[in-house]
Amino acid sequence: MYLFHTRGSHEVYQRKQWSCLNIWLTLCLFPRTCVSNPSKPNFLLILADDLGIGDVGCYGNDTIRTPNIDGLAEEGVRLTQHIAAAAVCTPSRAAFLTGRYPIRSGMASSTQRQVLFWNGCSGGLPPNETTFARILRQRGYSTALVGKWHMGVNCKSRRDHCHHPLNHGFDYFYGMPFTLLNECQGTGDPELAKSLQDTYWFYTQMIILAVFTLLIGKLANLFSVKWKIVICLAICGLLYFISWFSSYGLTKYWNCILMRNHDITEQPMNLEKTTSNMLKEAVSFIERNKHRPFLLFVSLLHVHTPLITTEKFQGRSRHGLYGDNVEEMDWMVGRLLDAIDKEGLKNATFIYFASDHGGSLEAHRGNAQFGGWNGIYKGGTTWKAHYATPVFQPEASGGCFGRGICPCFGDGVTHHDPPLLFDLSKDPSEANPLSADTEPLFDTVTRRMGEAVEEHRKTLTPVPQQLSPYNSIWKPWLQPCCGTFPFCWCDEEKKVDGIL
Repeated sequence: MYLFHTRGSHEVYQRKQWSCLNIWLTLCLFPRTCVSNPSKPNFLLILADDLGIGDVGCYGNDTIRTPNIDGLAEEGVRLTQHIAAAAVCTPSRAAFLTGRYPIRSGMASSTQRQVLFWNGCSGGLPPNETTFARILRQRGYSTALVGKWHMGVNCKSRRDHCHHPLNHGFDYFYGMPFTLLNECQGTGDPELAKSLQDTYWFYTQMIILAVFTLLIGKLANLFSVKWKIVICLAICGLLYFISWFSSYGLTKYWNCILMRNHDITEQPMNLEKTTSNMLKEAVSFIERNKHRPFLLFVSLLHVHTPLITTEKFQGRSRHGLYGDNVEEMDWMVGRLLDAIDKEGLKNATFIYFASDHGGSLEAHRGNAQFGGWNGIYKGGTTWKAHYATPVFQPEASGGCFGRGICPCFGDGVTHHDPPLLFDLSKDPSEANPLSADTEPLFDTVTRRMGEAVEEHRKTLTPVPQQLSPYNSIWKPWLQPCCGTFPFCWCDEEKKVDGIL
């Protein structure tokens, strides 16, 4: 069975999700309705990263070629009301794996830090959470995750792997424990807390200027200052620089790594070979497990910036590097489908394609747009209410280009009382907010929404906040390292290629 879906838009106020877990469990319990083999069906789940709903042909795009993804939609089911639980990676993926809102697992944040920032931080998906991988493994499935994780690695020590995929129901993991960043390629502006890094660098420059001013003044006898003060300020400035540059300045080594199970295979990762390596691992898993039920979760690095694209796909699309990356992603989907067909598993495999959320409007390099297209949609279901909306930059752009990502709280949002209410069945682009004058049910709908929010809050129990400031900071003692810290670099993939 083919099930196709691109998830909701990148607007940060979008929060609703329909549980995929219920669909998969239903198929496990009633397999005769979907597959010819009455035994346990296989599951191939393919999740794109930051793909916009308007970027593929089956949702209306006629300028980017996605024949393999379009084929899934044509032969299967195309979902239109299956919405992401969050507009950024970490909480959205936590909800995808567990079938629960991220606030229930502590994977939602009320601060600017809405995702995990480091492999070497202590936050991540709690070990006590039940994932669909764990459920299926308990039922005799062979389970694997190939690709992006971005839900933590360690808790208290470098080797406890408490948040690792292998601690969440997967028998095998090959991929990136973090997410792609511009820093991985070393081109363009840094993505990881750019404004914070700029602030750190500004303060460092001020300290350097102060030291040189005092030094020149001392040597030129312009004013009297003790050498101890100059030396002390210089040492403090050096320590300050080391303290922040040791993390942000070496992001490529700390975050851009590949792992096989618990072992690091590339640090930093070789981006030129990442696509082929991941595809090879996914196909190999299908071949190894063709005689037993399996779950293969292929979590693609496409189409997240910096849009790593192999040479044969560069320049092929009409939409620059982003279009090239989408078309390469579609090619990868096609190779996975070929592997399923080759092993005679098509009628025994449930195939699901989705995006973790919509396209990142703010992604760009210079004047070139590097993000996806969300079409007319902003996300939501039949009725949708906005109690707060981001202050878009520029106004009415639908994005926050000045900040890089739209906030949910603080001075970056506008609050609405009563909320902005839209009827998406008639106004899917959310262009015309309703009012009590134009909609007779306005008060009834907003009151019921308020009651639903209160009912939901009563069901919440306190849990550790995985994205808290402490859990979000980089901790050297938690940093995955394939050498002797801080000398962390290796290329085990090259050794394997040499043997082969």
